[in-house]
Amino acid sequence: MGVPVRWLLNQPELGLHLRAGAAGTTAEITFAVTTELTSPGRWLSGGELVLTTGIVLPLDAQGRRAYMREFAECGAAAIGFGLGLSHDAVPDEMVDEAEKLGLTLFEVPLPTPFVAVVKTVMDRLAEQQYESVLAVSRAQPRMTRAAVGGGVGSTIRELSAACGGPVLLLDRAAHVIERSPSSIPDDVRSAVVELVTTQLRTGGVPDSSVIPGPTGVIVVQSIRVGRRTHGYLAVVFSSDPRPVDQVLIGHANSLLALDFEKPLRLHAEQNRINTGALQILLSRGTDLSLAREVVESAADEHSRIKVLMLLGSGDLVTVAEAIDEQLNSAGRPAFLLPAGDGSSLLALLRGTDDLAFAARLFDAVPTGIRRRFRIGLSTPHDVGDIEAAVEQARMTAASTDRSGVPEEAAALVGRTLLALPESRRVLDNLAGILVDPLAAYDSANNTELLPSLRAYLEANGQWEAAAAALGVHRHTLRSRIGRAEEVLSCDLSSARVRAELLLAIIARG
Repeated sequence: MGVPVRWLLNQPELGLHLRAGAAGTTAEITFAVTTELTSPGRWLSGGELVLTTGIVLPLDAQGRRAYMREFAECGAAAIGFGLGLSHDAVPDEMVDEAEKLGLTLFEVPLPTPFVAVVKTVMDRLAEQQYESVLAVSRAQPRMTRAAVGGGVGSTIRELSAACGGPVLLLDRAAHVIERSPSSIPDDVRSAVVELVTTQLRTGGVPDSSVIPGPTGVIVVQSIRVGRRTHGYLAVVFSSDPRPVDQVLIGHANSLLALDFEKPLRLHAEQNRINTGALQILLSRGTDLSLAREVVESAADEHSRIKVLMLLGSGDLVTVAEAIDEQLNSAGRPAFLLPAGDGSSLLALLRGTDDLAFAARLFDAVPTGIRRRFRIGLSTPHDVGDIEAAVEQARMTAASTDRSGVPEEAAALVGRTLLALPESRRVLDNLAGILVDPLAAYDSANNTELLPSLRAYLEANGQWEAAAAALGVHRHTLRSRIGRAEEVLSCDLSSARVRAELLLAIIARG
C-alpha cells in the first residue's frame, strides 16, 4: 500500500511540475525523506519519495547521471528537486537520465516547502491505513454472515470479492473443492495446485506462505485446528498482498476452520433436514419455496445442480457414509436420498462439479462394494428442474456397467435405447428374428457372416472400410453380405433394414 506518484503530482496546492519519467508515475510512495548526501542510496530501502535541493550535487555530467542511477537501483519511487536555492532549474543530465531510467523526476517550486510535500504524502498514507481498517471492519462482518448463511462457498466468494483476486480451497490431497470466481484460468489453478502439492511432498504446507509465481503472488494458508488439517486456502494477487489482505485471509481461515469443525451430531441433524427438503422438492407439493431455499445450498452460484445416481443392491449405508464424509471434508452440505427398497441412492452435487470430483466421493468405498453399483451423473440443471436431473442420472446409471465408476449423461449418446428395459425387450425379440438365424448358420457352416455383417453396418455400408476392419478383400466381404441377405431373406439396400439389423446385433452383444 502506498501513494501513487501521479496522485501527488495532481495536488494543485503543491505546484509540482513533472520533468521526466512519466512512465514511472504509477509507482507507489511508501515514505518521504529529504537528503543532501552525496551517496544517499545506502540509506534507502525502496519506495521512498526523495526530496533534495542538489546542494552537494556532483559538478560533472557523468557524476550527476550516476547520482540518478543510484536512486533507481535502490528502488526510489520518485525524486523531487527543489528550485531556487542551489539551482534555478533541474540539470539537463539528471532530466535525461531520469527519462532513460523511467524514474519520475519533478520540480518543487521555491514557495513550496519540503515539509508540505512530506506532510501531504504522510497524511495520505495515514488515510489509506484508516481506509484499510475501515474496509476490514466492513468485509469481516459480510464474510461472517456469508459463512453463517451460505457455508464454505459463500465465505470463499466474499474473500475473493474483498481481496480482488481468485480464491481456491483445496482439500488435504490438494484437490480444488471450491473456487471463486468459477472461471479461474487453468494456468492459475494449475500453479496453485502444483505449489501446494510440492509443499506437501517436501515437508508439509506451512501455516502461511507468500510465494511469487508466473501467474501472480500466491498466498497459501493451512486450515488447521490443533493437529487436524482440514485443507488449504489459496489467494492469488497480481502484486504483493496488502496487510489488510492478510487480515481478511486469516479471518476467512478461521471461519472455514469453524465450519469444518462442526460437531458430528449437528452435521447429522443438518443432513436429515437436507434429505427432508429434497423429498419435499421431489414430491411437488403446493409450496416448494422453503424446500428450494434449503436445496439451493447444494447448488453452484447459478443455482444449478447435478444429480449423482447409484443403482444396485449393495451396501448403500457404507456408500452413503463415505459420500457424506467426502462432502463434509470439502465443506459441502450433504443431500442424500436412498430409495425405500434399498435399490438406489441419490446425491446432489454442484452444477460445476466434474466427473473427477464425483469419482473422488467413492475413494473410501471398498472396491468390492463399489462394483455392485451402476453410477450415473446428470448434466447441470436448475434446482427447480431437479426431477429431470434425477431421471437423466437414473437413465445414465442404467446404461453403465457395474464397475462402480461414475459416468456422465453426455456419454449416454448411442446407448439410450439399450438402457431402457422396454426398448431392450423389443430389440431382444428382433435379435431372435434377425441375428439368431445368422449365428446358427455360421455355427453350422463354419462361416463368418454375422461379424462380417456387423462390420459392414458399422462402416455405414463402406466396403473398403469394412473389409479393412475385418482384414479381408472387399470381394470376399461382398460375397459374405450377399449370402447373409439370402439367409435372412432381407434387402440391405433399405436404410431401415440396416438400422434394425445393427441395433439387433448390438443388443445381442
